Amino acid sequence: MIKFLHTRIRVSNPEASIAFYQKIGFELGEQKTSPQGNQLVFLHLPGNEHFLELTHSPDYNVDFPEDLMHTCVGVTDIVEYCDKLENDGIEIWPDQWREKFTSGERKMAFVTDPDGYEVEILEQ
Repeated sequence: MIKFLHTRIRVSNPEASIAFYQKIGFELGEQKTSPQGNQLVFLHLPGNEHFLELTHSPDYNVDFPEDLMHTCVGVTDIVEYCDKLENDGIEIWPDQWREKFTSGERKMAFVTDPDGYEVEILEQ
């Protein structure tokens, strides 16, 4: 059997990225420096085997085409989760997400991390 273990994304400011991902529910794991001098930060969601690796390379400019990639988290109650994120100062989109959720549209929202990566939020 093959397992999907982790996803790596490059970040420009590890501290800002760690703070963002902790606000959306990730827990900080190991931090280390690779043999090539990259700062590596490992984050995980409780109960999940898959983890997120943040990589900061001092000489690398984080720049990618809009909507190139995103990560996705599943939550039990998307309204409660998004309310918490908004209270923590994170902008939820699309605009008027509460109204869209009560109108019968699919309960899907997005937030954007400090480098512009999108995190999709789905109600499970």
